[in-house]
Amino acid sequence: MTDTRAPADVRFAEPGARWRAVAYGPLICLIVLILELVLGHGPVHWFGLIFCAALLAGFVSLQVVAGKRHVSVELTDTSLREGAETLELSRIAAVLPEHDDESWDDDDWQSARALGELAGVPRRRKGIGLKLRDGGLVQAWARDHRRLRAELTAAIEGRAAGEQAAEDQASDDEEGTR
Repeated sequence: MTDTRAPADVRFAEPGARWRAVAYGPLICLIVLILELVLGHGPVHWFGLIFCAALLAGFVSLQVVAGKRHVSVELTDTSLREGAETLELSRIAAVLPEHDDESWDDDDWQSARALGELAGVPRRRKGIGLKLRDGGLVQAWARDHRRLRAELTAAIEGRAAGEQAAEDQASDDEEGTR
């Protein structure tokens, strides 16, 4: 399945993991190999370094695939994708205010279900409370949570303004036909 969306549709995106991380382990092994060759103190560990480079690249590749699948975030004009779960913006009633760090009490949304297939908000990400139109609460999350909050708020307010304009136009059309 190919993605035909234009990049301009994306308001906010975090990849979750980057493929460049796969190269770090083999790069370190290459540096060690070059040092062994240049310094010439003892035997060069060809097999060990190549084996370690391949092993590191394999394990990190698995982590990158998992990160891209489960910890990536994408906000468009119509939907919010958190990991493997997509939430239509039309289902969101409001973006709740940020938690006051000075407060002793937790906000209700902090104990709500986190979007995505994970048990909670992923590490190094911060939750954003969302009130759904059906009255439920959920948590969106991102590393750059302030920018996601701003983009989400703008998208929802823009959608609400567009819906209001469409309703006003429909009522004007009905009055014009009478």
